[in-house]
Amino acid sequence: MTIVYETLKNWQIPDLPFELSKKDTILYALGLGVGADPMDLDQLRFVYEQGLQALPTMSVVLCQPMGWAGDPRTGVDRTKVVHGEQGFRLHRPLPVEASLRGETRVVDVIDKGEGKGALILTETRILDAGTGECIATTESTSFARANGGFGGPSVSPKVPRTLPSRAADLSDEWPVIPQLALIYRLSGDYNPLHADPAFAAKAGFNQPILHGRATFGIAGIALLRQLCGWDASRLVAMEARFSAPVYPGDTIRTEIWREGREAFFRCTVPSRNAVVLNNGWAEVTG
Repeated sequence: MTIVYETLKNWQIPDLPFELSKKDTILYALGLGVGADPMDLDQLRFVYEQGLQALPTMSVVLCQPMGWAGDPRTGVDRTKVVHGEQGFRLHRPLPVEASLRGETRVVDVIDKGEGKGALILTETRILDAGTGECIATTESTSFARANGGFGGPSVSPKVPRTLPSRAADLSDEWPVIPQLALIYRLSGDYNPLHADPAFAAKAGFNQPILHGRATFGIAGIALLRQLCGWDASRLVAMEARFSAPVYPGDTIRTEIWREGREAFFRCTVPSRNAVVLNNGWAEVTG
């Protein structure tokens, strides 16, 4: 399969409506492990309908089109595509229930060269379906490992954030309970890689892995807990690169550097000496 740059760059992705319910908002938080301590009132606000708030990172699962790159006309070998980067910016706090509409476009397609793959950059605007107001903008980069060498531009417009060279100012640890991927997939990503041991083995893993967006969400929890006092309205933007898989049963450590309204972060699994999320950046108010 071969990518034709102009075809993929101008691919028309249909708008995606989404009816967000309080149940969806609660299920997303449970899929990150929030609420493990039934006496923690800070966590309770994200998993209990009274005074319910939405986690800012929920934006990355709302109105996200799935499977469009599997159309043979895109030229993308969907079986060799992995998630490379993720980011969001909130234009106002996320609602806990609403009628939404997602507008997604292909921003760019970067040719890393023959045998080196391609990067597909997409952007989704999450709109209030009634008023047309843009609530959030999300950005995602997919790495098409089998699709390099098609003759497209070779330089990505996205420059990775550089972490400070000093020791981290803060750190946060979060356990990934064994059934977490099975819960998280109910928020819309039903890839069998995260549930089926046989499918995971064919992909080269010794067990199902956690969703990259779930690792991203856990990093968001660390930022909320360490920098925002669990105030969801203060975390307004965030981005990071995926660098290694997380397995259910791991414990994720998020290291954080604070520089004014900005924060930089990375996530590791100390037990395996693995960096699983890197080049992280966030904007925090207050």
